[in-house]
Amino acid sequence: MSNNQPFHNGMPLNNDRDAMSQNNVRNTMPQNNEPAAAVQARQHRYPVAGNNQYEGQLVDGHIHTELCPHGSGDKVALIIEKAIELGFYKLCITEHAPLPVGFSKRYKGDEEGLTTASLRMDQVEPYLALGNELQREYGQHINLSVGFEVDFLPGFEAATQEFLNMVGPYTGENLLSVHYMQGANDGFWCLDYSEAEFEKAFGSYLQKQDVLFRRYFELVLQAVQTDFGPHTPVRIGHIDVIKKYQKYFNFTSSYDQQTQQVIMNILRTLKVQNRTLDYNVSGVFKENCGEMYPSPFIQGMAYVLGVPFMMGSDSHSLSAFVKAWSE
Repeated sequence: MSNNQPFHNGMPLNNDRDAMSQNNVRNTMPQNNEPAAAVQARQHRYPVAGNNQYEGQLVDGHIHTELCPHGSGDKVALIIEKAIELGFYKLCITEHAPLPVGFSKRYKGDEEGLTTASLRMDQVEPYLALGNELQREYGQHINLSVGFEVDFLPGFEAATQEFLNMVGPYTGENLLSVHYMQGANDGFWCLDYSEAEFEKAFGSYLQKQDVLFRRYFELVLQAVQTDFGPHTPVRIGHIDVIKKYQKYFNFTSSYDQQTQQVIMNILRTLKVQNRTLDYNVSGVFKENCGEMYPSPFIQGMAYVLGVPFMMGSDSHSLSAFVKAWSE
């Protein structure tokens, strides 16, 4: 990215603080005509425990765009228009940030799990320009934040901070997620690509769930303890995505004491840092998961410790957004 502001007409990206002031809005904008009871029902569709950062408001803190290489290609504008129709107060667009240069040499999994994981660097400016355009077009009707979902990759922290320093001034809320973990052949593997890939990567741990899950949560702890500077992501994405295939591998929903302590340390760190959790409903619709990220157990711990959350659908399509919030 150049040092010049890389957007249409030289306009910088509007973050969610000033998105509501935009006045270039289509006359055909859908309006929310739903009864208050219907809006309230959506707010309570998913029984959760915790400290809702947006209590009483409909929000989605985790959605993707047509630029996502593993998405549906649906234009995110359609999701925004549906959200306005349903009475949403705020959406956070959080596209997958490019993976660091050199990571491909450490990756051992299916090539598609790498090549379709995220934006390329040459897509960063078009993505931010899209975000700017969407904020100008819809900003009077819904609060829009545009940011990235950034991967935590041990050994690549400097490259991640460099990226955040570059895009940070042009973004609103960014997420920090763990999608990759070291496994077989001393390399990184994608945690949520497929059951077969998961088994190849972590097969030696499938009968040692406590060890596998502890390794994952220790990586999440390392992630939240890493200082990425002034643009450190504010929210932690799907904190227990390690369980995505829990039904397939017959994982239990309990953690041993050591793992519970690691999770406690994660949440205490987030509390001190004044960061939030992504209460991600996408797991509910995954055949071999069947529940939100995080689990009720972790939600309870977060509630006790006072760690706030923001609901998110992780939608990669309009149909996923509709399923999450209105079906």
